[in-house]
Amino acid sequence: MHDASIAFATPADAPRWMRWLVFSPLARIVIFAALFIAFSFALGGLMHVLGWGGKQASALEHGLAQLLLRALPALLAYLLLVKLVERRPLGELAPSRLLPDGARGALVGLLLFSAVVGVLYLAGSYHVIGSNPDAKWLPALLMVGLGAGIGEEIIARGALFRIVEEGLGTWLALIVSALFFGAAHIANPGATVWSSAAIAIEAGLLLGMLYHVTRSLPFCMGLHVAWNFAQGTIYGIPVSGAPADGWLVSTRTGPDWLSGGVFGAEASVIALGLCSLCTLTLLVVALRRGSIIPCRPWQLLLQRFDRR
Repeated sequence: MHDASIAFATPADAPRWMRWLVFSPLARIVIFAALFIAFSFALGGLMHVLGWGGKQASALEHGLAQLLLRALPALLAYLLLVKLVERRPLGELAPSRLLPDGARGALVGLLLFSAVVGVLYLAGSYHVIGSNPDAKWLPALLMVGLGAGIGEEIIARGALFRIVEEGLGTWLALIVSALFFGAAHIANPGATVWSSAAIAIEAGLLLGMLYHVTRSLPFCMGLHVAWNFAQGTIYGIPVSGAPADGWLVSTRTGPDWLSGGVFGAEASVIALGLCSLCTLTLLVVALRRGSIIPCRPWQLLLQRFDRR
């Protein structure tokens, strides 16, 4: 069962230097990061030439620019990593899985965040004070929805979680990818050590386990996109500290540990608790399947890379 969960294994005839400088987990992560940075700089220059990121750009142009900047460099870097370095089929991002898995993930994300809002409402923290039918939903969908959902899932789950899991096992992959995901949000507006820890636990662990169980990046992307879109555009709650322009105009009251404070509901213990329950459910599924890849001692890593 473990072998079926591993997308890549070092070719048996690969020379020793390639095992460490090309095919090892660290090398593949470094290659992905270098490609991502290069594509990000190139695309950033293109957006500057087009003027889509400037003050004169329309809201739609700015949203499209953010979608491209957040998603395209990660996607191109991942495609090159898989096709040129790992040389394998792109099963976790196969075109046939994009719509069905993406839709299922979006439904889960919408229901999950709606459950968070429902509990906040019952606890007396979430209040609707009006509506805003003119909310700019399309730029939000492009930027904090699709842009963040696609780009961040490729980086955190497709590259980091998957590659670390292949080399060092599921438990370390969960820890490393979750810590990275939490740290990546530390510079957001209103972020604190607590909000980053909450993001790491509720989203980093949940999405890592979701990828482990489904082996589908579109499923993870769909959940991520719908969570962000529901939070900001439907319920009018800041998305990881970014101001919301929602169809519902809302406020949250009570202590920050309950409401999430200025960072948004992601820093609430309600979101932390509900997402953790989902993570535990996925963990039970993985344990029953026997799909957890055990941690391997460092001295056995080379032997692991020899396997097809």
